[in-house]
Amino acid sequence: MRKLILILLVTIITQGCGIYSFTGIGDINANSFQVNFFQNNAPIIEPGIDRRFTLALQDLIQNQTNLELTNTNGDLVYEGEISNYTIAPMTATAQQTAAQNRLTITINVRFFNKNKEEDDFEKSFSFYHDYGATQQLTGSVLETALDDIFERITQDIFNESLAKW
Repeated sequence: MRKLILILLVTIITQGCGIYSFTGIGDINANSFQVNFFQNNAPIIEPGIDRRFTLALQDLIQNQTNLELTNTNGDLVYEGEISNYTIAPMTATAQQTAAQNRLTITINVRFFNKNKEEDDFEKSFSFYHDYGATQQLTGSVLETALDDIFERITQDIFNESLAKW
């Protein structure tokens, strides 16, 4: 009798939880995903960020799901473009010069779920990185800025498309 109660209790607990993972993904009803190349259409062109962003989004989805990356006919399709890349002064010194600059990148994303079309969306995602006005936006300063911005934007895209946060 105790065995039967234990089996029933375990069954109720596991069935009540549904399908859920530590990344917050529920049942997405998909086996594969495709990330099309995100072309840089921003007024200011920084070479290579289009490829870098595309790979960053692919890597994030691969690392946080068990979906298979494919080049064509993915159940989930991500596409879009880098629509803005701006550098603007943020704070001023007493001498009326910039003390800090801000790099902001905006990416327009179109998401298609072939198995659940009501999840489709088109949305812009944007984030920024501040750096000192005496620094040039090259080398390690640029690398750090892009890492911070792309980490946040890719996670926001993931949350919007798969985690539904």
